[in-house]
Parts: sequence; C-alpha cells; structure tokens
Amino acid sequence: MQGEAERRRRRAVSVGAALGGCVLVAASATPAAAHGSGHGRDMNYAALGDSYTSGPLIPTQVDANCARSDHNYPSIVAAAREVTAFKDVSCGGATTEHMWKPQGTNDPQLNAVRRDTDLVTVQIGGNDIGFGSIIGTCARLGAQDPTGNPCERYYGASGFDQLTLNIVQTAPKVDRVLRAVHARAPHARVLVVGYPDLLPDDGSGCFPSVPFAAKDFPYLRDTGKRLNLMLRLVAKWNHAQYVDTYGPTVGHDMCKAPADRWIEPLQPASPAAPAHPNAKGEEAMARAVLERLDTPRGRD
Repeated sequence: MQGEAERRRRRAVSVGAALGGCVLVAASATPAAAHGSGHGRDMNYAALGDSYTSGPLIPTQVDANCARSDHNYPSIVAAAREVTAFKDVSCGGATTEHMWKPQGTNDPQLNAVRRDTDLVTVQIGGNDIGFGSIIGTCARLGAQDPTGNPCERYYGASGFDQLTLNIVQTAPKVDRVLRAVHARAPHARVLVVGYPDLLPDDGSGCFPSVPFAAKDFPYLRDTGKRLNLMLRLVAKWNHAQYVDTYGPTVGHDMCKAPADRWIEPLQPASPAAPAHPNAKGEEAMARAVLERLDTPRGRD
C-alpha cells in the first residue's frame, strides 16, 4: 500500500510540473480521415463518460436521466465498426465518482466493463475540475469587466491558479478509473478521449456572444489545454491511448458562426447543451476515435 501511495504521489508531482510550465502546447492533430464500417465484428465496446460523451439535447435522446443521444460519438463509432455488443453508459454531469456509484437511474459506469470487453472509451474529468461552475462564474464576472481578466484574477486570488490545482488533483482520480478499467477488462483496448476546442485557439474573444471578458479567453483556452495535457499523461502512465479531439475541432469553437461551429455557445442555435458539442462536434470526436483505432496499439 505504501508503494502504491508513493507512485500516486510521484504521478501528481509529475502532473503538477507539466501543468506549471509557462507554455503549454495542445496535442497536435490533423483532421481525421473518413472511415468506413467494419474492422470491429466480434468486438464488445463500452463507452464511459460525461455530457461531452452523452450528447445532451442532440436528437434522438434515448436516456432522459443521462441526457444521452443515439448520435453521440460512441454510437457513431459503434455503428462504423459494426461492433457485436455496445454499452453506452455515459451520463451528463458525471464525475470520476460515478464510475463506482449510481447516478440517478444510471448504474455505476464501471459495471459496463467486463472481462470480455474489447474496447473502452473514457472521457471524464471536466466535471471534477468544476466545468459548469467555471462557465457560470466567468460569465458573471465578464459582464462586470468585459475588457479585463476578472475570471483569471478570481481563480488566482490566493496566489496560485485554482483551476490548475483542480486539474492536478483530478489526475489521481482519472488514474484510479483507468486502473479499474484494466482490472476489469485486462485485454481491452482503452482510449482516453480528450475535450474539444471550446474557445478560439488564437485567444481572441467574442463578447457578448460568449460573455467572457476579453483577456479571460486565452486564460480559459489554456485551462482546457492543461486538462487535456493531464489526460494525455495519465493515459500514457496507464498504457491507454489518448484521443486528441482538440486539434480536429480548432476553428469550430463556440465563437464561430452557427454554420461553422461544432461547439454551441451559452445560447445554442442547434440542438445541444450550452458550451457543449452539437451533432457536428460529436461526429468530429467520432472521427478522432476512429482514426486512433486505426493506429496500432502502443504507438502514441
């Protein structure tokens, strides 16, 4: 037990060092190529995750408790690969705790992972760092100081950045999830799915369409990159493959025109939850997952 605790401590220190760097570069990616069906017969696929996985308000909703769509990226991947068995237990509002405990009528998500599971996708951590409250807080503060960086000042008022600390503290939680997945399905291929690009990658803003202060746009962009960097590191430690969904969605953030965006703003124009992927966003994440599945295991 002491050895395991020490390993966790070292991992947390490593994450803190990586996230504390002055410059964070998003995981590089190119737009995924189109994929046909096939390659997945006799495959048992389990999809775990939060609302970015479940696809709230995207037609057709098949689980009201979890705001789950049958056109979210796991459903698209399952159809493209013609998997034999598919269990999507993603649920809006899920945190890492919901891997082990029920969420309304949704069973603990890890219950979907069995010894005969061949593929597991996991997209979790956004709610652990407080995604919903961050959006609400920064929108409220942005209205008070639209040209400044009130959100960054708020989260750094104690002398350190609280959101970076939240990400560091979430790393061992994601680590625990991945170890549990491997324990339940030792031979499964495990993909850790990152989060897409929510705000302009160049740091520009679009107040009041997205009501964040001008100088908070790059701060929040970098917070998203830090979260994805943490997920990439924890995936690597656990012999899982990281799926970059940030790179393929650059240029389709919530500041873009309705026809071009894959992430809806706080007042969506397409069926989707505020600050969440719409149907095109789910399709983009599905392409990224399918591209990763075409990459041999063990190659990052």
